[in-house]
Amino acid sequence: MARPRKPLLSTDRIVAAARELVNTEGLAAVSTRRLAAELGVSGPSLYNHFRTKDEILEAVADSVSAQVDLSMFEDGRPWRTALRDWAVSYRSALRDHPNIVPVLARGPGRRPAALRLADAVYGAMVDAGWPPAQATSIGALMRYFIMGSALGSFAGGFVDDQSAYDPADYPHLGQAHLLAEKQEKIDERAFETGLAALLDGLEGQFAGVGRPG
Repeated sequence: MARPRKPLLSTDRIVAAARELVNTEGLAAVSTRRLAAELGVSGPSLYNHFRTKDEILEAVADSVSAQVDLSMFEDGRPWRTALRDWAVSYRSALRDHPNIVPVLARGPGRRPAALRLADAVYGAMVDAGWPPAQATSIGALMRYFIMGSALGSFAGGFVDDQSAYDPADYPHLGQAHLLAEKQEKIDERAFETGLAALLDGLEGQFAGVGRPG
C-alpha cells in the first residue's frame, strides 16, 4: 500500500502549526483558513479537532504551559527554592512564545496543563505551611510578575538615538540610548532582582506564619 504523501491531520499538528504562526506573526494571523493552507488540508477538516479559533489558541496556550518544569514541587526542594526554579522555567517558556501571553493571562480556564501548574504551585505552598488563602495569593502574585516580565522588554523600549533624550528635558537619561543594545542583560538582571525581592518578602511573611507542626 502506498504511503500518504502528507502526514495525517492531528490535534498535535494543528497546535504546532498554530503555535508557529503565533510565534512569527502574532495572534491575529491565526485563522482556520490560514491553518488549513499551512497544513495542506481543507478548512472543514479542522473542525473535526477544533470548533473555533479560540479553541485553537487555548490549545496553543496550554502547549506552552506544558513546557514549564514542575518537578521542583515534587522532589523535596524548600518552598523558596522551588518557587524560584519554577519562576525561571515559566519565564523561559513565555520568552520563547511571548505572543501567546495575552491568552495565558486570561487564566487557566479548562486547560489541563495550566490547571496542573496551578495545582502544583498551590499544593506545594500549602504543604510547606502557608495558609490556603496566602498560598492562593502567592500563586497569583508570581503569575503577575512572571507574565509581566514576558510581555515586553524594558530596555528594548528605549530608542538608540541619543538625540531623543535632550538633557534639558530628561536630565537623567543621558545613557538611555545604550539600553537597547544591552537589552537581554538588563532585562535578565531586572527579573532576577525582582524575583529575589519577592522571595525575600515572602520569606519574611512566612516567618510569621510558622511551619506546620
